Amino acid sequence: MNNVNDPAFGADAPVYVISVAAELAGMHPQTLRQYDRLGLVSPGRSSGRGRRYSMRDVRTLREVQRLSQEEGINLAGIKRILELQDEVEQLREQVFHLANELEAARRAVSRRGRPARPEGGPVRGELVRRTRVTIFNTAEPEDGRPDRGEGPGGQGGPGGQGGPGGQSDQDEPGTGGPTRG
Repeated sequence: MNNVNDPAFGADAPVYVISVAAELAGMHPQTLRQYDRLGLVSPGRSSGRGRRYSMRDVRTLREVQRLSQEEGINLAGIKRILELQDEVEQLREQVFHLANELEAARRAVSRRGRPARPEGGPVRGELVRRTRVTIFNTAEPEDGRPDRGEGPGGQGGPGGQGGPGGQSDQDEPGTGGPTRG
C-alpha cells in the first residue's frame, strides 16, 4: 500500500474522502462542504463527483480553523488571506527562477568578456566586439582607366599596395584599398 508521506505520492494527491479529511482537520464534514462552496478549499473530484482531499487541503483546513478560532477572522477575510498567501508563493517562485536566469546570463557575459590575451585586452566583464569591413568598388571609372583598387593592373589588386593587408597613401587603414565613387 502507498504511504501518503511518500514523496512520489505527493502532498497534492487527492486521496481522502470527505469523512477522513474532516477527521484529519478536526472538523465536521458539513463544514468542509461549506468551505468548498465558499472557495476556501477546492478539493479534487472522483469520477463519481465525490470530493477527494489532499494533504495540502487538510493543512489548509487546519489553517482556516486556526485563523477563525484563534485570530477571530471571518471567512471572507480568511479567503483573502489564503489568496494572498498563494500569490506570495507564486511570486517567490517567479523571483527564484528569474534570479537563476539572471545569474546564468551574468556568467555567460563574464565568460564572453574575458580577454583572449591578458595584456591590452578588455577589462573583466567588458564585452568587446570587433568588426572588420572590406569595401569593394565595382563601378567603372568615368575616364575608362582601371581604378587603383581594382584588378591586376591597379595597385589594389593581388600583390598591389592597396590589397588586403597593404596600404597606399590614400587608403583608410584596414579597409583593403581606396574607394572611389
